[in-house]
Order: sequence, then structure tokens, then C-alpha cells
Amino acid sequence: MRVALAQSDPVGHAKRDCEAACSVIEALTDADLVLFPELFVGGYNTDDPGSVAIEVEDPALATVFEACRRSGCAAVIGFTELLEDGGFANSAVCVQSDGIPAGVYRKTHLFGPAERSAFVAGDQLRVFTLAGRAIGPEICFDVEFPEPARLMATAGAEILVTISANMEPYAADHRLAARARALDNRLHHLYVNRTGRESGHTFTGESCVINPSGTVLAELGRGEGVLECVISPSQPDPDTSYLDQIRADLKVIVQHQVNGGDS
Repeated sequence: MRVALAQSDPVGHAKRDCEAACSVIEALTDADLVLFPELFVGGYNTDDPGSVAIEVEDPALATVFEACRRSGCAAVIGFTELLEDGGFANSAVCVQSDGIPAGVYRKTHLFGPAERSAFVAGDQLRVFTLAGRAIGPEICFDVEFPEPARLMATAGAEILVTISANMEPYAADHRLAARARALDNRLHHLYVNRTGRESGHTFTGESCVINPSGTVLAELGRGEGVLECVISPSQPDPDTSYLDQIRADLKVIVQHQVNGGDS
């Protein structure tokens, strides 16, 4: 499976950002799956999300779907989603290689007061089939929690995907978390992060492809670029197949000191 990570700096305009995404997709010759960063369409705008919010059916996104159809390449791309009730979600639309959206994942763990005031948190994790593989998507801060990735892995995800707009001073957090989530679940992890500056933030790039042992197979620096890599399914070592060995029967015993003794 050939994957592509588009580490890009959006311009903050839905139509133009979708045009940029289409250019990347059309330039790929044999990729099966391409990833774009968190809030790529419209940019990272938490002050006025309504100015960049669009619905999944928006004509701008339709051009991306059509580019996927023409190229035969599936895609995951972040955008500010306008919800039916007028609210906004930090979302990723997952597009099949025939150009038909498989569905939308909404970020479940919003970062900081700015995101929590701008967006409605998603209330479910999702696993989509893209390019013939079960993909478990996360968005940025989600990756810092072990539980979402584990839940998707136990539900059948074969590949973990994180689209991000991680900024200074948190680059080291994501370098570690991205590798840890791959190792935790013994799955490939595809991590794409944006670059550039917006809304007072400096985004840190460092997109990478990580194998099930937590080893970085390929990575980018902090500048714009498209990283392509081939990943192959692999069977975990039975001695370190954590999903098969984790115990669900364990209880936590909390001991309190009472009158000099334990209770």
C-alpha cells in the first residue's frame, strides 16, 4: 500500500485550499491513500470558525472527491464542518478511491479553551474502509490519549491515521505519542502535520510513517512537502501482540492508610 502525507500550509480559503489538495492528488501517480492535515480546508481559525465552516456537500470539497475518483486514490482531509444545528466541528472527511465519502470523523478531544469554545466535540470513534484497509482516524490532540487508538484497534482498525495541526511548543509530545500509539497496538501509524504560521501559532510539521514496532520509516522536517512511503501488512510477534494479551479481568485495589494500617 502506497501512502502519501501532504505536509502543507493552507491559505485559509476553502475553495483555494481544496484546489491545492486537488493539485497534490492529481500529481500522485500510484498512491492508494493521501492524508492532509487537521483543518486544512479553511485553516486553523478558532476565533471565527463560521467564516470558514462548510458542509460535507460543499462544492469546494466536491472537487476533492472528484480528484480522488479520477486518480483512484482515497483521502483523509481536515475541515471546519458546519453542523445542522449551526455549530461547528473540527472534522476529517474520509473519501474512498471512487470519490464517494465514506464518512466524517469529528475530533473527540479538543485542545485548550480556544478549540473548546469554537467546536463541538465528537462523541464517537469511527473506523472506515479506505483503499481496502480498515483505517482508524484521529485528529491532533486525540493522539495524546492511548484509549481512542486502542478502542479502534480492538474494533478492527488495521492502520491508525492522525491528521494534525500541532504547534510549538508541543512537537516533542507528538513525536513520542505518534510512535507510542503504533507500538501500543502493533499497527502502522500515519501521522501528518501542517506547517506554517496562523492565528499566532507556529506549526511544527514532522509528518511521519511509523511501523508496528514504533520505528519511523520515513519523515519530513518542518517545511512543506509530500512524503510517499510503501507499507506492508505484517503479523505481530505473538510474544508482543498486545491486543491479544491484554487482560480485561484485572481490578484496581486502592489501599488507604488508616490508624497505622492498611484497609
